[in-house]
Amino acid sequence: MKLLRTIRQHLRGKYFLVAVITMCLSAPLDAVQADPMHELLERTSSQLSKFLDQFSDTKCTEQVIQEKFKQNGKLEYKEQSTFDYLVILTNAGGELSLAESRLAVRVVNHGKNDKHPSLLISNGFATLFLVFHPYYANSFQFTDGGPDTMGGLKLEKIQFQHIRDMRSPAALALRGREFPLEISGTAWIDVQSGMIVKIEAGVGSSLEDVGLKVLRSEVTYAPVPFKGVEQTYWYPQEAIVEVETPRQHWRNTHKFTDYKRFSVSTEEKVAQK
Repeated sequence: MKLLRTIRQHLRGKYFLVAVITMCLSAPLDAVQADPMHELLERTSSQLSKFLDQFSDTKCTEQVIQEKFKQNGKLEYKEQSTFDYLVILTNAGGELSLAESRLAVRVVNHGKNDKHPSLLISNGFATLFLVFHPYYANSFQFTDGGPDTMGGLKLEKIQFQHIRDMRSPAALALRGREFPLEISGTAWIDVQSGMIVKIEAGVGSSLEDVGLKVLRSEVTYAPVPFKGVEQTYWYPQEAIVEVETPRQHWRNTHKFTDYKRFSVSTEEKVAQK
């Protein structure tokens, strides 16, 4: 399965942040040893594989708030957009692909003048949970951050750190080159179900030489029950993405609401020569 995510700023320097996730749904998560943390990771991996099928059968409303700040921290410009949002799962030639689809419904700007400064465009962060899929598990070092509670749930904090020179799910594409991102962060996972409740992730100072000072994100998930579906999965609820360069600062907030189930049947054929 492939998922392409992009963040880009329309500046003279042209930064393109691309996260490419290639998935193998049938690959098992390697268990180094039978301890509670690895058992929880296996349970989470299994839930993710099942959830992807459900996720691709739903649509929702996505509200995106794009903010650009002045160097003194005050808001310079704000734009609010609403989209019909869905994730499309297709199978062509035995290769599964996961892609986001957005249909603009409404755009409102809150600028004080007619000038539109460069805004951050961020896609794909709702599916940040895919870093826990078995295809990338061996590229990260996982450590147990200890127990926690949230909303009455018993959670376990799992910290992750990308291993240098291993396959990375994210890269910064700049001037024709790609720079792998050393993603690290923490996930809050429901101990009983293995569902991911919250993820905080970002990169350190490894890309300051190309002008990226800060990249951090926070994604929260919430249970969405559907009539006729036995198991309740946790869907993206909000994703906050913040990016800073030495002179500019952006923050995007994605909110996902009004989930509805739908089903699309497609058939793909290869022409015979």
